[in-house]
Amino acid sequence: MYYDPSSELVLPNGTQLASHGRRIGAWFLAIALFIVTLGIGYIVWGLIVWSRGQTPTYQVLGMRCWRPDTNRVGTWGWMALREVVGRLLEAAIGLAAIASLIMFLVLKQRRTIHDYIGGTVVVRDPNKVLAPQT
Repeated sequence: MYYDPSSELVLPNGTQLASHGRRIGAWFLAIALFIVTLGIGYIVWGLIVWSRGQTPTYQVLGMRCWRPDTNRVGTWGWMALREVVGRLLEAAIGLAAIASLIMFLVLKQRRTIHDYIGGTVVVRDPNKVLAPQT
């Protein structure tokens, strides 16, 4: 573990806080993957990878949701809370989506509303140090 002074978080060695560009790219990739998989494939894929602290796009881009309070990758339950409740809240309330974007762009930890709901930060894991042991 190491202290990242720019985000003021303790992160696992070999990871870094996901950049703005990578997270915005993940959002656009999610739209494309949702369309290509006809929605159902994306949902099933998501239900499978949530247990690893990922979404389908995070899996493709080598990112994971990290829970700083437990020093662990997000579990299936936390990911479900983050992705279902958090995203529905942002979608249902238009101002919440705008506030979420502003928070993501301005705050040091690059967290959105759904990140706060799930207790997560998104980290880039290029060497797969957070991958489940097989």
